[in-house]
Amino acid sequence: MRTRRSIRRFKPDPVPDSVIQNILTTATYAPSAHHRQPWRFVVSTNLSVKEQLADAMAQDFERDLTRDGLPPEKIQAQIKRSKERITSAPVAFLLCLDMNEMDSYPDGKRSKAEYMMAVQSVAAAGLQLLLAAHAEGLGGVWACWPLFAQETIQKTLKLSESWEPQGIFFVGYAKDIPEARERKRMESTTLFR
Repeated sequence: MRTRRSIRRFKPDPVPDSVIQNILTTATYAPSAHHRQPWRFVVSTNLSVKEQLADAMAQDFERDLTRDGLPPEKIQAQIKRSKERITSAPVAFLLCLDMNEMDSYPDGKRSKAEYMMAVQSVAAAGLQLLLAAHAEGLGGVWACWPLFAQETIQKTLKLSESWEPQGIFFVGYAKDIPEARERKRMESTTLFR
C-alpha cells in the first residue's frame, strides 16, 4: 500500500475489460454508512466521450479561473493540461454520490451528518478503487475537479440528477513512477491519549 503513487502520465496501452471489472468490484468492498453503498461509477475508455467531457468541463474551468483573475495565458495552460489529463488516460472512472438510499431527517444537523457519511463512504470507495488499480499493476490519480462542474458533467454524460459527481480517477499503465513524496511527521498529525 505504501508503494502506491499518484500517476499522471500513462502509456497508451488499453486496460483489459476484465481488469476494469476487477477494479470496480474491489472498489465496492469499501465500507459505507448503513451499508447503503451510495457510490455510483461512470467508466469511460472511449476517447470521444472523454473529449466531450474535457471540452464541457473546460468551459466551467475557464469561467472560474477568469473570475479568479488569472491571466489568459495561465488559464489556457491550465485548461490544456486538464484536457490532456482526461483524454490521455486509458480509463476515466467518474465517481458519483447518490443520496437516494440514505436516511432522511427533518432537521438540518442530522441531514448534514447523513450527507457527510455518504460523502465519506464514496471517498472510501475512491481510495479502494486506486488501491485496486495499483494491485492490478496500474497507476492512477484522483482529481476532485468534478465538484466544480457537477451540473455540466451530469448534462454531458446524461446522468441522473441524483448522481452527484465527486471525483474522477485517471487510470492506466504508468509511463514512470515518481519517488515517494515526503509525509508529515506523525507527531504533527496525531495525538496519542
